[in-house]
Amino acid sequence: MEELVIRDADVVDGSGGASYRADVVIDGGRIVSIVQEAAAAGCQRPEARRELDAEGLVLSPGFIDMHAHSDLALLRDPDHSAKAAQGVTLEVLGQDGLSYAPVDDRTLADVRRAITGWNGDGDDIDFDWRSVGEYLDRLDSGFDGQGIAVNAAYLVPQGTVRALAVGWEDREATPGELDRMRHLVAEGLEQGAVGLSSGLTYTPGMYAEDAELTELCRVVASYGGYYCPHHRSYGAGALEAYEEMVALTREAGCALHLAHATMNFGVNKGRAPELLSLLDDALAAGADISLDTYPYTPGSTTLAALLPSWASEGGPEEVLRRLADEGTAARVRHDLEVVGADGCHGVPVEWDTIEISGVRDPGLADFVGRTVQESADLRGEAPWVTARRLLIDDRLGSTILQHVGHEENVRAIMRHPVHTGGSDGILQGAKPHPRAYGTFPRYLGRYVRELGVLTLEECVARLTARPAARLRLPDRGLVREGYRADLVLFDPATVAAGSSFENPRVLPTGIPYVLIDGRFVIEDGRRTDVLAGRAVRRTARP
Repeated sequence: MEELVIRDADVVDGSGGASYRADVVIDGGRIVSIVQEAAAAGCQRPEARRELDAEGLVLSPGFIDMHAHSDLALLRDPDHSAKAAQGVTLEVLGQDGLSYAPVDDRTLADVRRAITGWNGDGDDIDFDWRSVGEYLDRLDSGFDGQGIAVNAAYLVPQGTVRALAVGWEDREATPGELDRMRHLVAEGLEQGAVGLSSGLTYTPGMYAEDAELTELCRVVASYGGYYCPHHRSYGAGALEAYEEMVALTREAGCALHLAHATMNFGVNKGRAPELLSLLDDALAAGADISLDTYPYTPGSTTLAALLPSWASEGGPEEVLRRLADEGTAARVRHDLEVVGADGCHGVPVEWDTIEISGVRDPGLADFVGRTVQESADLRGEAPWVTARRLLIDDRLGSTILQHVGHEENVRAIMRHPVHTGGSDGILQGAKPHPRAYGTFPRYLGRYVRELGVLTLEECVARLTARPAARLRLPDRGLVREGYRADLVLFDPATVAAGSSFENPRVLPTGIPYVLIDGRFVIEDGRRTDVLAGRAVRRTARP
């Protein structure tokens, strides 16, 4: 007898088609049969060792977070309810061109310092891997060999690859260095990575010219992977930056997935239709493009990310040295406040939009929850003085919320047919962005039920089947016989994000059950002790 039957569920299967009522039978971690209500009339209903009454609940595939920053969180927190309680059954890591494989000892130390604000300093992690394959093996092992909270896929981070092959200098790669980068990317894909990411407003990835990126994308294309850039600007020059990525990947013959595809800052208010027109033209010409967004207007990154690229050359210690020098710090301030630093997307910084969301040093906790402008006013000093002090004293570990988005752009982009969901969730800091805990239920609650921006069936497709297709996963993302039983049961009348900007770590409501590999990771609204997650490796070429 099979393990589980989910009885009388309203199945929204991920295809975008109409929902239907059915009994869904699970055994051995897979969906073994789906008996629709009409077909079951007058017939004996399926039985199993356990029966779950799903009356009033929607059954859908598990949600896929196409842009996650849980690279260390999955290894330090077996609970990981921030994602599991949202119905997320798979996260895509290695984002924005910076993560922890492939590395050598030197590069690992530099990367750990550079992205402390994203993932913590890692002092609680045994970095017993160096290659992509070893990192994926570490995810498989998880806690005491049992696994991790949710599944995880990985993108080879181009900035880390450049740091390993070239260093943190702003210069063109030599032919030998480019060959090594090609080899590192190919090796990572051979070992199971699903594609390549870049952070082209972050060092050292931003120092790569288009020709270099094109060569790496050719490698990615040969393995059937995709390129996921955080491109060179989301502010001034945003459309040009999108055009650059479209042209680059078409030249390389590589699939393109645009990370957190927003149009931010005052210069882009109401300009989402221009972006969508650009994408439509490229798609009509044969380009393979998808994108992800989170359903909020503010962004989130590190305070150090706003600095001009020249000030970040050489790695974190060089940044701190420059900030400590009065003359150099004055140049940084001029670029930030007058010119518009490339780290701040070419837009002069508005300190009243920069809210400190977390600090590395607990002694700096008073900054958290205030904008840089507010903290400066309390201290009776210029905001740059406050920001510089915080950068130095927190050793570049501070995270920020950047209140620069536009709701009309958010809604327009999420309606586009190639749209998928990604939280971009940073779990560090005392007051992180609520998207880390609320992205997926917010889509279902606010943008489906309350606002009607998307239908339920269409929204579920964007969170499940479309991401699975981009990842080339042949047996995930749909409620189908033979598919893996990564599933979510939610109440469409009550599902909602519990997190807010005031209280960002509150779990969602209306998601009582989440299964991974047919095992309950959320049951009756509570996290179980099941660790069913594993590394999901690239398995096929086109």
